[in-house]
Amino acid sequence: MIAFVSGTVAALAPDAAVVEVGGVGMAVQCTPNTLSALRVGQPARLHTSLVVREDSLTLYGFADDDERQVFELLQTASGVGPRLAQAMLAVHTPDALRRAVATGDEKALTAVPGIGKKGAQKLLLELKDRLGVPVGAPAVGAPVTQGWRDQLHAALIGLGYATREADEAVAAVTPQAEAAAGTPQVGPLLKAALQTLNRAR
Repeated sequence: MIAFVSGTVAALAPDAAVVEVGGVGMAVQCTPNTLSALRVGQPARLHTSLVVREDSLTLYGFADDDERQVFELLQTASGVGPRLAQAMLAVHTPDALRRAVATGDEKALTAVPGIGKKGAQKLLLELKDRLGVPVGAPAVGAPVTQGWRDQLHAALIGLGYATREADEAVAAVTPQAEAAAGTPQVGPLLKAALQTLNRAR
């Protein structure tokens, strides 16, 4: 198993990064949150999980080992493959998923594309004793409202968009972010921002 890859980021795409390791470009599937911290030409270290299929070998990359472990645990539930597990981590942090399972929060799971009400109920039952307890809670009163803008802007710049394009994309998704309950999630906002940029081209 490939536990991690460490090297220079050679390229970034909306759902993947290419990391040069010993002269070889390793394509790694990543969530938007993980990609937002990467920069082309800069060193990176990604914890990885290798998914083997008859016709493919796919490497999934994560910012830390906790996220990788949750990715693998999610797939122990029936009907959850690597794509759905990655989608769950694109919408929720590992701790948010633990809280959702611990509290039976169907709404949190149905926020993930591809999971309906019945699927969420089934997942809550299957994952109840597998993910463990949340390891941390968000700080009360922390100034988070502006943070998502900076993170989203940096992610778009890292993906190769011009500053003006990033500014326009952030402005385009601001109503969606402000309408969200609680802290805006950068992952879904990055997807929405990329869609607006693709339409503009």
